[in-house]
Amino acid sequence: MSFLNKIFGSNDNKTIPTTTLKWNELTQIQQLDTIVNESSETPVLIFKHSTRCSISRMALRSFEQEYEIAEDDLKPYYLNLLEYRNISNEIASRFGVMHQSPQILLIKNGKVLHYASHSDIDARTVQSKI
Repeated sequence: MSFLNKIFGSNDNKTIPTTTLKWNELTQIQQLDTIVNESSETPVLIFKHSTRCSISRMALRSFEQEYEIAEDDLKPYYLNLLEYRNISNEIASRFGVMHQSPQILLIKNGKVLHYASHSDIDARTVQSKI
């Protein structure tokens, strides 16, 4: 199993990913109001991640490796679905995008400009949309 853990990561990772990308942790439903307000000045990205899913882990890792967006051009949020599924449900309701995992939503002026899930998650596509 340690070989697979090296490739896909372990299932016990409950923390925010460690990377040069500065994630903002999404842990409260009230933060969605903040995200809507922030998105009028800077586009916001929400990455919904299941820490127990190898596909989600690979999508996150790939996204982080491709990510070359300047800090001032996009504000990224990370949502741990296992701990905060209620927030994911509220995101689906508020923005009209059916829940999937993994999933990204790009929000600007309070509206979803782009969303993708699974293998369609791509940092270059996000960069082209902002």
